[in-house]
Amino acid sequence: MTSQAADGPESVAATNRSKLTPEREQEFFDAVLDQVRECGYEAVTMEGIAASTRCSKSTLYRQWKTKPQFVVAALRSRRQARLTGIDTGSLAGDLREAARATGRWSTNDTKLLQALGHAVNGHEDLALALREAIVHPEIEALRDILRRGVERGEIAADHPALEYIPAQMFGVIRARPVVDGEYADQEYLVRFVEAAVLPALGLI
Repeated sequence: MTSQAADGPESVAATNRSKLTPEREQEFFDAVLDQVRECGYEAVTMEGIAASTRCSKSTLYRQWKTKPQFVVAALRSRRQARLTGIDTGSLAGDLREAARATGRWSTNDTKLLQALGHAVNGHEDLALALREAIVHPEIEALRDILRRGVERGEIAADHPALEYIPAQMFGVIRARPVVDGEYADQEYLVRFVEAAVLPALGLI
């Protein structure tokens, strides 16, 4: 379904928006992202989300005037630094642990990226929200891990491979479904780190 206007004037939308509890709002966000993953962005409709969450379609339109706005809000609600707190005491240990942690959610994230791949080309806000929710937190967390390795003296700050590690890690997760027809799970990502990332950094 394409974007539609909200029911009623904006003043009504603003008034009704505050009536949703955070838990109910998150239920809507989870539902729309689940349907995007399973059906693809274009197939998602406000009617389908309303049915799956047992609410009226007008409720959704009062909160989010269009489908793109709804999906953008859902993406932004899940922004989190999921690799924060990893500190094993060594760069090699941190990278292995980051691989294990990433493997726990990489399938869902990859499905979301695949499902939104075409849609983001026509929606700048959607593309930005996707990067904020999935890409930027992972990249920044990996850069923090690498920075701590430099500070501990495990690797030189001007090591030529440092610049490419986040792209390596992020890229292999997104590429494996295309290359091998399988998602990158924890075991695969740890093997990748040990076979490709650590040798590139001179840690093995």
